[in-house]
Amino acid sequence: MGTYAVTGAASGMGAAVAASLTEAGHTVLGIDRPGTDADIAADLSTADGRAAAASAVLERCSGRLDGAVLAAGLGPKRGQEQTILDVNVLGVTELLTAWRPALASASNAKVVVFGSNSTTSTPLVPHRAVRRLIAGDTEAAARQIRRRGQVSAPAAYAASKVAVTQWCRLHGTRPDWAGAGIRVNVLAPGPVMTPLLQSQLNSAQGKNVRSFPVPVREYGTPEQLAAWVMLMLSDSADFMCGSVITVDGGTEALLRSRDWPKPLPLRSMPKLLWRMYRAPKDGQVAQY
Repeated sequence: MGTYAVTGAASGMGAAVAASLTEAGHTVLGIDRPGTDADIAADLSTADGRAAAASAVLERCSGRLDGAVLAAGLGPKRGQEQTILDVNVLGVTELLTAWRPALASASNAKVVVFGSNSTTSTPLVPHRAVRRLIAGDTEAAARQIRRRGQVSAPAAYAASKVAVTQWCRLHGTRPDWAGAGIRVNVLAPGPVMTPLLQSQLNSAQGKNVRSFPVPVREYGTPEQLAAWVMLMLSDSADFMCGSVITVDGGTEALLRSRDWPKPLPLRSMPKLLWRMYRAPKDGQVAQY
């Protein structure tokens, strides 16, 4: 049995994941906001809170972490753009960076980060803001996103999920992650019946939420997503690296039917070939 860190463990999909791991006999280090019944109380919207959460996990796992599930996140709310970015991006990247040595100690650790199908279904997401977020500059990104006016909150949410997904793919395939036995993958849900979705349905924007196209005509459940997470934490995921698994009732396929898959553009070949064929060091397999 292993030790797993789970953020957002007090409710919704994070709670379902924590329950599934516990039922399977694993030790769960649950992280959530102060005032919840999580093992570790931390405000991931602040630098001090993120540092405290990272340190508490490292102290309790004795330097070895078999996996992590980053499920904590905030939905779109106007006026909260900066907080959304801090929690949804830095609440993933800073914790994973701090935990990387402990994950590497497990030799075959699995990481699942909760993304969103908003990454492929939300227009008007500023690319410059995404680049800022990948670099960790949430303040500059928030300034750019606020210029979107009425759509600033959805843009902030989508940008945060685009950035964290790209961060996982950029870092997760590198020698210090994949080469160290850490498998980083992203789960991208559509609308799942959590307290967050219920609050959106009950808000003034409820009609807009209900009109969002879901071909299967029903919302997902936290238990369904937890089952996917458990698969992505299992030995079955040993050959998964940097993958994005979309579980959204068909929305992404409906909206982007012909956008993916696509052939690799020729302009990408020189850089790709350099990565593929650079000489491995110390007898290691070449890193792609």
